[in-house]
Amino acid sequence: MQASTRNDLLLKRSRTAVWHPCTQMKQHETLPLIPVARAKGCWLYDCEGARYLDAVSSWWVNLFGHANDSINAALREQLDTLEHAMLAGFTHEPVVELSERLSALTGGHLGHAFYGSDGASATEIALKMSFHYWRNRGKPAKTGFVSLKGSYHGETLGALSVTDVAIFKDTYAPLLRDSVQVMSPDARIADDGESAEAYALRAAAALEAYLAGHHATTAALIVEPLVQGATGMAMYDPAYLREARRLCDRYGVHLIADEIMTGFGRTGTFFAHEQAGIRPDFLCLSKGITGGYLPLSAVLTTDEVYAAFYDDDITRGFLHSHSYTGNALACRAALATLDIFSRQDILAANREKAARMTALAQPIAQHPRVRHFRQCGMIWAFDVQSPAAAFSRRFFEAALQRELLLRPIGNDAGATVYFMPPYVIDADEMALLAGRTLELLDAVA
Repeated sequence: MQASTRNDLLLKRSRTAVWHPCTQMKQHETLPLIPVARAKGCWLYDCEGARYLDAVSSWWVNLFGHANDSINAALREQLDTLEHAMLAGFTHEPVVELSERLSALTGGHLGHAFYGSDGASATEIALKMSFHYWRNRGKPAKTGFVSLKGSYHGETLGALSVTDVAIFKDTYAPLLRDSVQVMSPDARIADDGESAEAYALRAAAALEAYLAGHHATTAALIVEPLVQGATGMAMYDPAYLREARRLCDRYGVHLIADEIMTGFGRTGTFFAHEQAGIRPDFLCLSKGITGGYLPLSAVLTTDEVYAAFYDDDITRGFLHSHSYTGNALACRAALATLDIFSRQDILAANREKAARMTALAQPIAQHPRVRHFRQCGMIWAFDVQSPAAAFSRRFFEAALQRELLLRPIGNDAGATVYFMPPYVIDADEMALLAGRTLELLDAVA
């Protein structure tokens, strides 16, 4: 069978049998799906050998490249030992070791790990755990949640309730719990001449005004530390997190750090909240936790929270589960990912790569159609003045023609283009990404 036939056959079968996520399937009558036959490093390859630089880490999950030799070896070894066992009433070495190592990465402050399958599951766990904590502590009125304007925390019903991205939320609004969104510290919204820090502090003052009047009925504040992803890579000053921590302490409200996207070195520190010098009450992790290999999420929390559930009464326990909680293969992939961090100085290497990529991207930053070029660790983003829906699709298609996988995020002002490549991207690949993106800005009118 010819390679081209394999491509065509795979596309036909996929359009018939697979309902793809975040997709209007009718669009694929004119916009072909991209078949992926194999991958290595930063590159995806179709059945014909055409390649695409995975500049978005396959939805922000891949840290150390596709088909990473170290992670592959760890998974092969684990396959011969234990693939999965239920975690209710049982335990195993990979989940214990992963929990210990994640705790150590928080300095032991967050010493208890509860596992889920994906980012939205982690959000659900943290919200339920916060609510149940206050109930167990004799404060059942504390049932409300606060998030930032433009926030994104997942698309299951609880997670969607604290999300504020209209395209995901509006259709399902009748199914959702009410929550409150407060002013975002997004530095792009600052007044002329106002620093990112000053604007972050102004946003924190708005949070304080809300908590002062509603802390008795508020369980938790949930934030994406430093970068709000799906709203358009909105970046903000760490001063907001410091103030949020102070205010949550003052008013008796939990702080949930949603580091599903920002964790594992993506913002320049291992966890983004470290840049503010704070610790949350709950830390939600997923995406890069397994290096992009397998679904896994974790919520880390404190001794104080754990103690509130420790009781003879089963109804005071945290009654949440799914069949694959703490899956051994996924935990082994996560351990192999942490091993790469421990064997190599990844954060230092990323700082050097970030500086190189930022320099290469300066012609993009200076392009007349570009606004708000910004960078945080291994994330780059810029806004393009153009009608959002048409621009995003045209840019995506034109990027594929230039061997780039880019997925612009549409918004009212146009669209946000971002780079979030695997950490293994090299100098030549960075130059290709920057150069061809600059071409796209001129080509996609």
